[in-house]
Amino acid sequence: MPPKSTAAPAKEASPLRVVTAAIQSQQFAPVYYLHGDDDFLKDAALRDLLAAAIDEGTRDFNLEQRRAADLDAEALASLLTTPPMLAERRAVVLRDVTTLKKAARSQLDRYLKNPATDTLLLLHSPTGTKPDTALCTASVSLDFAPLTPERIRKWIAHHASTVLQVDIAEDAAQLLQQAVGNDLHMLAAEIDKCASYVLGAHDAANVARPMVDIDAVSAVVGVRRGETVTDLLDAVARHDAATATNLVAHVLAQPKVNAVQVVMMLSTQAFALSFGRARRDAGIPTNRLPQEFFAFLKETGGYPGRPWGEAASAWTNVTDQWSADACQRALQLLLETDMALKDTRVSNEEQLLMSLVLALCATRTRKAA
Repeated sequence: MPPKSTAAPAKEASPLRVVTAAIQSQQFAPVYYLHGDDDFLKDAALRDLLAAAIDEGTRDFNLEQRRAADLDAEALASLLTTPPMLAERRAVVLRDVTTLKKAARSQLDRYLKNPATDTLLLLHSPTGTKPDTALCTASVSLDFAPLTPERIRKWIAHHASTVLQVDIAEDAAQLLQQAVGNDLHMLAAEIDKCASYVLGAHDAANVARPMVDIDAVSAVVGVRRGETVTDLLDAVARHDAATATNLVAHVLAQPKVNAVQVVMMLSTQAFALSFGRARRDAGIPTNRLPQEFFAFLKETGGYPGRPWGEAASAWTNVTDQWSADACQRALQLLLETDMALKDTRVSNEEQLLMSLVLALCATRTRKAA
């Protein structure tokens, strides 16, 4: 039977809410199984659970972290049956739990049938590992799937407020996500820099709580509003060659941005516009396109470089400017550029991307001709 706990939430609750509820109530399940493909959230949850459940003063005695592959059945049994020392609870972190040898896994399975109430067992599974059904059943299962772009925008505000004790303006969070992308490790690092930047002026400003505004993001990240990858995508979608070509150098100069990533986002946009064009030709009215684009993104898993709602709105505004032939031409251009980027003997990334942007913006001219 799986362990019971007053901290266990409804099945539909997100893993972040499960962890938060346990920490706030100080009531922990005896076993948590942390799995899924977002290592940042998974590791953060593990740290938060340990910080809340294990007293810092006795942590040296009451915290064991081991690699599963290094343990035999006897060593695992010793870890799981050792009582806490001078504390209410001890914790055992078992990393790469699915790599346990057969005998050790049998020992774990026996333990999970009747886990100790004074031990917090955290079973950690690496990215790319299929969830273990038996472990999910015998524990509080926390599936840390990558956040959607919409949820990442909310996560930025939550991380700034709860971890760094600063607020962040909505337009500043938007610019940060546009500039950095959806990698939580990178976002956390940039939010930390922005927080340090505004905290430096906090005392002088004499305000109750510092605020990361859009000027702070621009100063720290080195990108201004109107110069992000998203702005480049929108300019191409509008066939605005002047704006798009002016943005190429700005975009490629940003941290962790390269031409391959831009081509991927442009490809998602081109497929979306081709889909939108087909739906319009099938008689779907413009006001229904946002829902159609949501369905498209959900089915394909494409990365539009921004929250889905923003992408759907932007594509809806320009779909009627794209013919089926223009969409097909755009996809061919993107394929050719993707291949060329793998062989840079002739042109560098900026030259290839500049040529692509000009050709994409010319698709409307081709249609008119």
